[in-house]
This record gives sequence, structure tokens and C-alpha cells, in this order.
Amino acid sequence: MPEPMLRHVAVIGAGIEGAASAVELLRAGHRVTVLEPGEPGGPQAASFGNAGWLSSHSVLPPSAPGLWRQVPGFLRDPLGPLALRWRYLPKAAPWLLRYIAAGSSEERLRRIAHSLRPLLKDSPVLHASLAREAGVPELIEHKGLMNAWHSRAGFEAEGMGWRLRREVGISWTEIEERALRAAEPDLDPAYRFAVLTEEAGRCLSPGRYIAALAAHAVREGAALRKVAATGFRLEGRSLTGVALSDGTVLDCDAAVICCGARSAPLAAGLGDRVPLETERGYHVMLRGAERGPRHSISLGAAKMIVNPMADGLRAAGQVEIAGLEGAPNWRRAEVLRDHLLRAFPGLPNPFPEDRITTWLGHRPSTPDGMPCLGPSSRCPEVIHAFGHGHVGLVAGPRTGRVVAQLLSGRAPEIDIAPFSPTRFRKPLL
Repeated sequence: MPEPMLRHVAVIGAGIEGAASAVELLRAGHRVTVLEPGEPGGPQAASFGNAGWLSSHSVLPPSAPGLWRQVPGFLRDPLGPLALRWRYLPKAAPWLLRYIAAGSSEERLRRIAHSLRPLLKDSPVLHASLAREAGVPELIEHKGLMNAWHSRAGFEAEGMGWRLRREVGISWTEIEERALRAAEPDLDPAYRFAVLTEEAGRCLSPGRYIAALAAHAVREGAALRKVAATGFRLEGRSLTGVALSDGTVLDCDAAVICCGARSAPLAAGLGDRVPLETERGYHVMLRGAERGPRHSISLGAAKMIVNPMADGLRAAGQVEIAGLEGAPNWRRAEVLRDHLLRAFPGLPNPFPEDRITTWLGHRPSTPDGMPCLGPSSRCPEVIHAFGHGHVGLVAGPRTGRVVAQLLSGRAPEIDIAPFSPTRFRKPLL
């Protein structure tokens, strides 16, 4: 077997996809420069405010059959689980049409589930390995994730999704009311049924974890430059450099686009026009909460995830379509707080304001809930690794491995054909 070509790779972005890619590229022997204008793992990054779920069972897109019927209600209720801002609707409409179409039939959902499963499978194990290397093994736990509903009927209402999960090899344990009370004594007794997906895991501080991965990459030889990438320099189909926001050019012969919701313009410059939208998400953190869940738990009635973390109790969720520049609507974080306090009635209500923090972040989302992962159209040495939407954290380790395999001239360990950006050139329906 011929020796792999070793390259100088510009990793554009230091979120989970960028940090994992940098580590794996260094492992493969490449020279790496990470381009990140902010602090790796800082609050400007989507990874920072993640719910912390390493949900290897999240193989379905947010869209579902019949979603289009609910859109008028979403427009009327700005605080519902999915909100659309009227002013932004004309710009978002093409993306929303594709979003609705992606989940319009069971067969479409099946294709997505079968595509995402290999990308997400074994994620907690891969994360645990990276965390050990970075010196923060305590930040990854592999104890399963729980979904809870007010009754079995809530679970059965999502039957198609769980049936497709079983089809791709995911299993779970059903928990009836008495066992749920024992497992989660602080949970509102209105929740009477749950499932536990044992293969999944959680991260106890996504921001600290990603900062540790980036620091590990630097210790292993990566350079970190606090600038943004603005474009590429090509000779024919070969990369010669990346243009930077400080007016200079970084000489390199390969690059990875993984700068989250700001990736689309860079991809467009290489011939790939990706319908990338920011699904804005919020979280609320309660510091010093003495009551709460023992598991990381998704509450179906509230449409949110609650995760006891190293720095407090986090409730995360909400999808708001309002663009990158729209002002935050902090009432949405207050809705999460109120749901959290109702779900765990042993918590002080009202909770002390000086122990509450809120956050808004930008999930980089494609309409079908799948990332763009693979070579760009104009230059095979530039790899797309963005658009992971709701599965950014869980998909990070394998995304990094695939990036390193592609730039080392090796076949990727999973089929990445479903993640090609060229899939969006096809007709909508």
C-alpha cells in the first residue's frame, strides 16, 4: 500500500467537528492549522450550549409527516417548540419547503435513518476515547439516555420514529410508572412512561470538553490562529491557500470547512450551494440545583432535554427560525425554565435569579437533518464537514475520522454518499 500523502490542512472552525478533525488529522501525520476567531469551546459556538446528549439514536430529522399542517400554528405562537419570525419567513421559505419535504413520508425518513446510523453509532465510545486523550475523561459518561412521556400513548404517538430506530439496530428498555418513580423520584408524577436507550451517553460540559480537545490538538502540534477564513486560493482544481480575515493568506494544500452556520458562503465559493439555515436554540442553566433528574432525560410534553451537568442543571431545546443576525428572544429561555421547574417540582419556584444563566446558539442545519460531509465539487482537497444540525456533538468523533481518512487518501469507514452537498441540486419533490 502506498504511503499516504501528508498535507498542511487548514481546519476552519474549532467546534466539535473542527476539534475532532484536527486531532484525527494530526494522528494521521498531517500538519494542521486551526482557524477560529473565537475561543474554542466558547459561548459563541453552537457546541458550547449543546444539550450534552450523545444520542446515537438520533437518526431522524426534526421534520415529520404532516408537519406542514402545523406551520400556521407555529407562526401564531412565537413561544412554541418551533417558532418562525414573520420578517424572516420570505428568506427562510425555500429552506422550510425542503425541511417539510424531507420528513413528508416514512420512506424518506427511513433513508435518512439508514444514512445517519453509521455516522452516529458508537459515538459515546469514540467520545470517551477522545476525552481520555485530552485529559478530561470525567466529562463523558456512557449510562444511557431517557425519554419520558405522560403516558405510553405519548410514546406510541411517535411510533413511526421508534419503529425506524429499531429497524436500524437501536434497542431500548421500556420503563413503566412504578419503575420510573424509582428511577426518577424528583420527576413530576404526571410522567408515567419512559424508555432508556442504553447505548447512548452524555457530556457533562460541552464547552470545556471542546476547549480541552482544541488544547490537546495544540499540544500535539497544531497551530491555532484567531482569524476567520474568507475564501480559497486555487490553481486549477488544487488548493494553494486560504484567505484570512486579517488580509493575509495561509499557504496550505488542504482544508476542512467546519465553521458551523457560517459555512455556506465558503462552500458556495467552491461550487456547492448548500441550503444551510440556523436553527436557533436556547438553554437555561440552574446552578446549585439540589433536585432534578438522575438521568439525562428528554421530556416529550415539554419538547426539551434536561441534563445534570458539571456546572449546573441544563434545560435545552426550542427551534427558532430567525437567521444569524436576529436579536435573541429571551422569553424562549424563560419558557424552558418554566417547563423545567414544573417537571421537577422539588426545585425552588421561583428559582433564585442570580443562579440562572441563559444562552442562545446557532445550530447549522440542512433541511434533511444530515450534514454535508465529503469533498467539495471544485477542489477535492477541501472537505465539507458542516451542517450537522441537531447531531453535531454526537457526530463529531466519526466526522473527524472520516475527514482524516479522506485527506489521507483512504476510503472512509462509512458510506458518505448520502451526505454529498450535490444532493440539494435535485428537484424538491
